[in-house]
Amino acid sequence: MPATRQDFEEVFPRLVADLKEHCDKYKLPEQALKWFEQSLHHNTLGGKYNRGLSVIDTTQLLLGRELSEDEYFKTATLGWMIELLQAFFLVSDDIMDASKTRRGQPCWYLMPNVGMIAINDAFMLESSIYLLLRKYFRQEKYYIDLVELFHEVSFQTELGQSCDLLTAPEDHVDLDNFSLEKYTFIVIYKTAYYSFYLPVALAMHFAGYASPKNLKQAEDILIPMGEYFQVQDDYLDNFADPSVLGKIGTDIQDNKCSWLVNQALKRCSKEQRDILEHNYGRKDEACEATVKKLYDELDLEKVYKEYEEKRVSELREKVAQLDESDGLKKGVFDEFLRKIYKRSK
Repeated sequence: MPATRQDFEEVFPRLVADLKEHCDKYKLPEQALKWFEQSLHHNTLGGKYNRGLSVIDTTQLLLGRELSEDEYFKTATLGWMIELLQAFFLVSDDIMDASKTRRGQPCWYLMPNVGMIAINDAFMLESSIYLLLRKYFRQEKYYIDLVELFHEVSFQTELGQSCDLLTAPEDHVDLDNFSLEKYTFIVIYKTAYYSFYLPVALAMHFAGYASPKNLKQAEDILIPMGEYFQVQDDYLDNFADPSVLGKIGTDIQDNKCSWLVNQALKRCSKEQRDILEHNYGRKDEACEATVKKLYDELDLEKVYKEYEEKRVSELREKVAQLDESDGLKKGVFDEFLRKIYKRSK
């Protein structure tokens, strides 16, 4: 049975208690301790938990059975570490992007009396990963592999964020700075590694199947899958029904180096390029509507659907050719693809 949000959330209070207990060793004053707890709850809870739940589901698929109580707790703890990493990134990202809301409530830095204290709170969310790793996995032979994996994936995500911020600053529109090559770099490093590769790699270490060959096979499938997922996200931002998507797309007004604008730049005439130059990245609904109309003229919906079928066909072929002799299972990747193929939100 796939892991449920409710069961996953039931593990979180124990981890918060572990972190508070660690703070008690330093006699952290009550005000700061309460603040830390509030930050943990506000920034870590309330998402979709796809990354965290994937650790549990992947472990079950690899082992081919239901997990024991202890195995469930350990894999859920690894899942919550990814959610803490996500929280660290989102708190920081919202400050950098001057975002207003996150998961239907004000961003952490906009909460009463928080402001730039949120930067330190982000650091504490990241440090929490390594405190929990040490508490629950220090005795495992793969402990240092987990530590290095989190450090490496964090750095990869930060490289992707750096390229994104430099390529598409919200307050300066320069379409000459955009390219599909930069876009691919950004999505692979900012999204694919920590959203797709990290949960599976953690499960492989836990289940005992993290041979170099298996890790490489997983990476070769999951990175292009993560890229497809982000392209899909960019497509949905413009073409999905907001009531189904659950939010109103903002990529055009936010000057995002998205897949759609890069496809438009590749296909547009000189006149259409001028329209993009004058309207993209402007905080103006009329400008946004003009860009959307141009996307329709360039038939980008059809371009996306052709891309989707081609990419999914390539991914299925990679999965079909997977060597299962070291314990890696095709079902792990089939399940990921099933969840995202033709999604609407």
